[in-house]
Amino acid sequence: MQQKGVTLQFKVASYNIHKAIGSDRRRSPERIMAVLAEVGADIVVLQEADRRFGARQSVLPAALIAAHSTYCPVIFDTRPGSLGWHGNAMLVRRHIVVSSTTTISLPSLEPRGSVVAELAIDRHRLRIVGMHLDLTGLRRREQARSIVGTANRLPPLPTIIMGDTNEWRPEGGCMLDFHVRFTSAPTGPSFPAARPMLRLDRILVGDGFDVVAAGSHHTKLAQQASDHLPVWAQLAFRAPR
Repeated sequence: MQQKGVTLQFKVASYNIHKAIGSDRRRSPERIMAVLAEVGADIVVLQEADRRFGARQSVLPAALIAAHSTYCPVIFDTRPGSLGWHGNAMLVRRHIVVSSTTTISLPSLEPRGSVVAELAIDRHRLRIVGMHLDLTGLRRREQARSIVGTANRLPPLPTIIMGDTNEWRPEGGCMLDFHVRFTSAPTGPSFPAARPMLRLDRILVGDGFDVVAAGSHHTKLAQQASDHLPVWAQLAFRAPR
């Protein structure tokens, strides 16, 4: 329980798991779960969590998640066998309450989507948006505007947007659209995992939170598990003024 007068903190993370295929070209969901254990976040959004072909089922089955972690998958009403929507998925610690979920179809030539969940942590309510944006700049801007527009239309809640933006410019492109309302946590570069130089993966924080710390999770295991490193942020609910 939260003590009176103490600001509640929690940790979030975003991770493009590359369908659980590592630098050794081996698919290892167990390795992804081991990296998530290293990161130790309370809320995780994943990208490329589904296989590309066939039934496009999740590379992280629910039984594996239950066996290797204290996470619960957030359930979205989408394709059977998928962990989320167009490869976007969300995991939360078991003490976190999921009150509602939805998805956003993003403008694109190929299937793209975003996942949205309203959560409660010790009576603090918040909204999490997970995304994976397009490779082309024009589409990224359209998709960013779609996500921010949806957030603006939803009932007011402190909101965090996380995911692979595919945008390397710190202030250009789609970041211009996000930064109208959201602030980028200083997570640092996350791609490529072996030698990270580009800050493609972002945690965008709305009003209602303070960023206590942030970074990319750069360990030997994380370098091997995917072509991206996880990014994380330690956040605190901002006390009412």
